[in-house]
Amino acid sequence: MHRPYLSHARAPWSATLLLCLLAGCGNDPLAPFQPEVSNAPDNFSLQATGVTSVSTTLNYSWQNSGTRATINHSSTTTAGSTLLVIKDAAGTTVYSKALSPSLNEPTTAGTAGTWSIQLTLTNYSGTLNFLAQKL
Repeated sequence: MHRPYLSHARAPWSATLLLCLLAGCGNDPLAPFQPEVSNAPDNFSLQATGVTSVSTTLNYSWQNSGTRATINHSSTTTAGSTLLVIKDAAGTTVYSKALSPSLNEPTTAGTAGTWSIQLTLTNYSGTLNFLAQKL
C-alpha cells in the first residue's frame, strides 16, 4: 500500500517539525525584546533591553578552552529576580549569582571544554547584559 504522506519528499518538513518541537520554536519569551546572544568559543554574551514580566530558564552550551572565565555583569533589574549558573565541562558549578548592575569577577577553576550557562528569570523586568570570557 502506497502512503504518500510518508514519502521521502516530506522528510525535510518532518525533520523541521521535530526540531521545532524539541527546541520550542516560537516559545522564546525573550523574543519580543530582541535579545542579542553571541556564542563564540571563549566568548559568550547575552543582552536584551526593555524586558517586562518574564519568567523562564535559558540554557546554552559554551566552549571554553580555559579552566576559568571572567563574568562581567551590566544588568538593571526593575522587578523580579535573576540567577546565572555556570557549570564546567565536568558539570561542576563554577559560578552562581544574581545579575547585578556592575560586577566583574572570575569563576572558580573548572574543567575546560563545553560549559553550560543557565540564566533563570523570575517575573523579571529590566535590561539583561552579561559577558563570559575565558580567563
